Amino acid sequence: MNTLLPTSLVGSLPKPSWLAEPETLWSPWKLDGDQLAEGKQDALRVVAAEQVRRGIDVISDGEQTRQHFVTTFIEHLDGVDFAQRETVRIRDRYDASVPSVVGAVSRPKPVFVDDARFLRQQTDQPVKWALPGPMTMIDTLYDRHYGSREKLAWEFAGILNQEAKELEAAGVDIIQFDEPAFNVFFDDVRDWGVAALERAAEGLRAETVVHICYGYGIKANNDWKATLGSEWRQYEESFPLLQRSSIDTISLESQHSHVPMDLIEILRGKKVMLGAIDVASQTVETPEEVADTLRRALTFVDADKLVASTNCGMAPLPRDVALGKLSALSAGARIVREEIAGAQS
Repeated sequence: MNTLLPTSLVGSLPKPSWLAEPETLWSPWKLDGDQLAEGKQDALRVVAAEQVRRGIDVISDGEQTRQHFVTTFIEHLDGVDFAQRETVRIRDRYDASVPSVVGAVSRPKPVFVDDARFLRQQTDQPVKWALPGPMTMIDTLYDRHYGSREKLAWEFAGILNQEAKELEAAGVDIIQFDEPAFNVFFDDVRDWGVAALERAAEGLRAETVVHICYGYGIKANNDWKATLGSEWRQYEESFPLLQRSSIDTISLESQHSHVPMDLIEILRGKKVMLGAIDVASQTVETPEEVADTLRRALTFVDADKLVASTNCGMAPLPRDVALGKLSALSAGARIVREEIAGAQS
């Protein structure tokens, strides 16, 4: 798209209260069967219309058809047993009960393609769809079969590539891979993580994005961030590798974080999707606060390569707060867009 400083969500939006429990991360569905299928499509209609109404340029699904950004994809794969559960440490932050890999993993049929095709029908604007990245997938499972994080990640990369190509064929313009694990397992990122990510994106004509954040605004993540000191420099590990990678756009957290803005300079030449909305706070940013974040970023990234976004997903927030943040995001981007146009005239 040709819009300067386009706006886009990173991940989730709150689901309607008739579909899932409000302000609850990974809430069970309130419907089932045909009613659930219909309810998911209704929710896709709603979030697409709200994004357009709030001035968002790139339309996402807001994860309305999935409970979890990783496990909903894994549920559709062979080789994973959700009855055999083990407690594992997720991204070295908190313990969770996860399913087990018990055999060779494979994708018997498309997972999100029908949902993406339906979303494509709701708008003429560019559409983005998010998939979990290979490293984050293996961090959300217990492996009883492969005995190697790297080997399992490569298997998932191939499966993700199959899904991504079918999403592209269904009309998706931008495919985002969520890799919060890149902020934790630095040796793996260097040794095989970026290569596995490139395998997931191999051969795509659609624009590709990797999103690396510090997580939802939940207690486990907030407690971890409180230990990181006055400067969060984790991106220094992955950004040089990603700058040399085949991935088109790098998505990072910024608003109200301790990430030094000058780290963006490492990505010079890539598109940058900058988090200008804090998802860990229920305070709605003012348009000027958003604009100020974007202005500071423009020292380190060219305007035609900057995308304004949220830090992460907003599923746990009250619905009116999340929608207010969308309006602030688009209004802030519009301020800077007009400033740039004025300076060029």
